[in-house]
Amino acid sequence: MCLYSIRSERQLCERLRYDMLFRFFLELQVDGATFDPSGFAHNRDRLLQADVARLFFEGVLRQAKSAQLISKEHFTVDGTLMEAWASLKSFRPKSKGNDDRDPPEGGSNPTSNFHGEKRSNDTHQSTTDPEAKEARKGGGAAVLSYSGHLLMENRNGLCVDVSVGAADGHAEREHALKMLRRLRRRGFQPRTLGADKGYDTRDFVHAVRQLSITPHIAPKNQTRSGPRIDGRTTRHPGFQVSQRVRKRIEEIFGWMKTIGGLRKLRYRGTAKVRLWTYFSASAYNLVRMTRLLAAS
Repeated sequence: MCLYSIRSERQLCERLRYDMLFRFFLELQVDGATFDPSGFAHNRDRLLQADVARLFFEGVLRQAKSAQLISKEHFTVDGTLMEAWASLKSFRPKSKGNDDRDPPEGGSNPTSNFHGEKRSNDTHQSTTDPEAKEARKGGGAAVLSYSGHLLMENRNGLCVDVSVGAADGHAEREHALKMLRRLRRRGFQPRTLGADKGYDTRDFVHAVRQLSITPHIAPKNQTRSGPRIDGRTTRHPGFQVSQRVRKRIEEIFGWMKTIGGLRKLRYRGTAKVRLWTYFSASAYNLVRMTRLLAAS
């Protein structure tokens, strides 16, 4: 589904009826019975309970390590917003229960007028996907979203870790630290971490240095207390290399959103979104590894 941009389990089951490539991949006979879409819901629950998506991702990562395609020292981190499968019309005050809603006008597609209404995640919640948060990035319109975070190794641009959580102003830095600690438990010894200006905060830079990692973060403008990333870091040639290589993480986000189906999420709830993000990152790594091994 990730490799061929299949948008739903129902569409996959439909393609299985006539697409010989999919039947070959799943080892189905040409005239054999196909899956029923309702079976995917039960299977997804089993995948979540056994944490299959993460284990599959780590299995792909072990193959990349055995082929010596992964750097163990130099990494890049970044985050993005993934639009939830929920409309802003479902973003209603928490104080209003389901029985207290005003009768909608317009049937299944009611009209909504938010003009003059103060709306925030503290006072409002989506009735469709309660775990999704209203957020905006880069000056765009606010949408109900989840935050997705990736950790990339700098040698070949492979994704080495994934994290998904609520979309808020601190999500990027909190998830970055969590992935760095998890990376060290897996046997990596990170020495540098590239990132954009959004990570240039005093607390985050200090926390990264506490992990014995040099923060190759794009510095913000000067502050009264002085720069957080100064000449002690920027004067080294490795800093410029990290700043140039870090932009490759956008290629991973672009593939996962355009091909892997993360631009508009198909599932609701953090656990299911994390499941699909792991599978999408695994698919990207497999495609990237195929090209790298073919060129070697």
